[in-house]
Amino acid sequence: MPQGRPRSGSQAGEDAQALALYVHWPFCVSKCPYCDFNSHVRESVDQDRWRDALLTDLAFEANIGPKRPLTSIFFGGGTPSLMPPATVAAILADAERRFGFAPDIEITLEANPSSVEASRFADLAAAGVNRVSLGLQALDDEVLRFLGRAHGVEEGLGALETAQACFDRVSFDLIYARPGQSEAQWALELTTALGFGTGHLSLYQLTIEPGTRFATLAAQGKLEAVDPDHGAALFELTREMTAAAGLPAYEVSNHARPGEESRHNLTYWRYGDYLGVGPGAHGRRAGVATVRAKKPENWLSRIDAQASGIAEEEVLDPATQATEALLMGLRLEEGVSLSRCAAAIDPAAMARLIAQGLLEREEDRLRVTPGNMLVLDGILGALAA
Repeated sequence: MPQGRPRSGSQAGEDAQALALYVHWPFCVSKCPYCDFNSHVRESVDQDRWRDALLTDLAFEANIGPKRPLTSIFFGGGTPSLMPPATVAAILADAERRFGFAPDIEITLEANPSSVEASRFADLAAAGVNRVSLGLQALDDEVLRFLGRAHGVEEGLGALETAQACFDRVSFDLIYARPGQSEAQWALELTTALGFGTGHLSLYQLTIEPGTRFATLAAQGKLEAVDPDHGAALFELTREMTAAAGLPAYEVSNHARPGEESRHNLTYWRYGDYLGVGPGAHGRRAGVATVRAKKPENWLSRIDAQASGIAEEEVLDPATQATEALLMGLRLEEGVSLSRCAAAIDPAAMARLIAQGLLEREEDRLRVTPGNMLVLDGILGALAA
């Protein structure tokens, strides 16, 4: 029987007890050419109206959702560091009043590493944010221009320094497997990144998503994705280097010191309950899936008409829940509870994948074996009942 790997925190009871809140701020200064997130550029934003609308959406979830303290809150986007700190403070105060906070609640805000937004970090920390996730994306000015980023390396590193002074925990993102990027170039960039001392890194391979500017360029023959074999080599290099530096992978693209994992994202991947408010936000509460209206103006209209931004709501049957838990949980190094996902698994296919060395089982845990995360989609396809 394979030896158990260290898990990302104590999982016993966490799935049942976790309750996360996601707040979506949809606005950006500009749209990055690789981004397919629900982000929008607007000439102006009525800040008072948006604060009140988010509070209304939150009140709806508080009235209908689970009645237990929040274990994490995540402000995502878009660019939530463009939110006035007073709006963040108002949402946090209302969330604490309506739900209560777990003693060690994690409150994360995504931020662009510009000097303008970094100037708000102290006020955001005073409002209650205790973890920030910075979208550095690259440590090369030419690459940042290629990625459509508004900041340069010097400005980005200045924002990182400010973040580390203001927040208890800091993570940042980098995009690798870029056109023309060699293993040596990525190794040098990642070595530099690891030297900044943050407890968490999100490291993503560049993908060309439908509907993005990069997809248009690819269709025109002006942009070519990295060869899959080269991408695999960069992926393995990333895992080797982060593990050696004490930030092993705990999910496909996320690396952390033990205890520094994103508790909020672990709630998603462990298929715990999470509430979603704001345009396009998804939620899963007590077996019910919710989706908010995606376009900001449509979401506001729904808030005015029905006191929530919900556009879709569906009761998930046990088989669907098992499938979702499997899809999310196998992304984790710790794997999934086999009994929880049994309805979604073909036993014969599982036995075959274990024999092939793609999966391993230890009592009730099922996980992808080391080195096979890049073929996760194929494993999931073969495993499904």
